[in-house]
Amino acid sequence: MLSIAGSDSGGGAGIQADLKAFAACGVHGTTAITAITAQNTVGVDLIEAVSPEMIVAQIRAVVEDIGVDAVKIGMLGDRPTIKAVAKGLDLLEDAPVVLDPVMVSESGADLLAVEARESLVEMILPRAAVATPNIPEARVITGLTESGAEGPGQAELARAVVGLGGRAVVVTGGHSEQMVDLFFDGEREVEISGEVHPGRSAHGSGCTHSSALAAHLALGLDPLEAAREARKLAARAVADSLEEVGAGPGPVNALGL
Repeated sequence: MLSIAGSDSGGGAGIQADLKAFAACGVHGTTAITAITAQNTVGVDLIEAVSPEMIVAQIRAVVEDIGVDAVKIGMLGDRPTIKAVAKGLDLLEDAPVVLDPVMVSESGADLLAVEARESLVEMILPRAAVATPNIPEARVITGLTESGAEGPGQAELARAVVGLGGRAVVVTGGHSEQMVDLFFDGEREVEISGEVHPGRSAHGSGCTHSSALAAHLALGLDPLEAAREARKLAARAVADSLEEVGAGPGPVNALGL
């Protein structure tokens, strides 16, 4: 497994959450770090991008020695990073890619430059076996911000994401009242529900979900079944979230620590 994402110094999201989710699924995790963040449970103080050359070099090092059965892509940050990741993906063969289009941190910090959003859609989304935006991210990706009093629904968003080149999408429901995920692959439209844990911290839940989905693709499940298993793991991680860690929302707990 390869995670291409940013580092969270607080250990709640990003690369750190991805590695914990991989381990919880029983797969070995490798990484290509795209950015270093100075953050904790309260906020993000500083973000420093890793050079495009280093991003490609990390991917190449993993591919040439260890190999990659599936890829999870998280925080990309800016256009040069997106271009570097696209170049790195050229080094892979048939490994499925899961794209988690990270845009805003749990504390509200911008993690993807506005001018880079078009590049993400054009250069990365069509290469993803599954994209996993939440509802606000799906609205940004598709530009569907005006549709009824409350904006477009998950079904409309899912169809629009696939229409932009995505092969399949899970529009996660954490920002809706029902908290139901919606899977769509151009043919099947399936609601994925499960346990919900209102009031528990969800810091890192999106990273955990997308990483678990990628891990289950590597283990041979089809995208829909992988999405179902990812929902189960993310729900358990939220249920066991480490509320006592830090002064803000504590990290989700994929390993049941």
